[in-house]
Amino acid sequence: MINKTLIKSMLVTGGLISLIFTGPAFALPTSQALSYTCAGCHGTNGASRGSAIPSLAGLSKDYLVEAMQAYKEDERNPTIMNRIAKGYGDKEFELMGDFFSSQPVHQNKEQKYDPKKAKAGKKLHNKYCSSCHAEGGTVSDDEAGLLAGNAALFMKYSLEDFHDGSRDMPKKMKKKIKKMLKRDKDAFDNLVNYYSKGE
Repeated sequence: MINKTLIKSMLVTGGLISLIFTGPAFALPTSQALSYTCAGCHGTNGASRGSAIPSLAGLSKDYLVEAMQAYKEDERNPTIMNRIAKGYGDKEFELMGDFFSSQPVHQNKEQKYDPKKAKAGKKLHNKYCSSCHAEGGTVSDDEAGLLAGNAALFMKYSLEDFHDGSRDMPKKMKKKIKKMLKRDKDAFDNLVNYYSKGE
């Protein structure tokens, strides 16, 4: 005859094993908890203070999810993000997107810029970029991302990646960049100064 204590022990052990494999241990973290994994580089709540790493706060959910998927699939020029993104799944990307898109838009207004170049950049923006990057690049709820007040070096390298083919860009953007650089060989530098100024 099996001892009652042994039976109770087996039931408790079975319950614990069941809890481990089906309970909270395998639940997805909250969107806020996932955001903490980004804070070391992108700032608290996605508000970056540096000139190299972009802010995530206030960007559209679709833009954020697509960016993370592109990094995971090595469709964006390799950075540390390619390796980081491989550690997450689509559901976690969605949760991150939920969190960062709900934060107030952050512009880094502490960046230095050249006022003369920023003035030239504004003209270039209005002529070549404004149809997609509305209101001086301040609109963050579309698929184009935020430009005004974003990290200057990030924007500089992103433009270079688009131009040299390291990163895919829409056909329309490709045509505009070609025309813009034909008109002004320093267009990227001028644009970066304009966006660094913020609005």
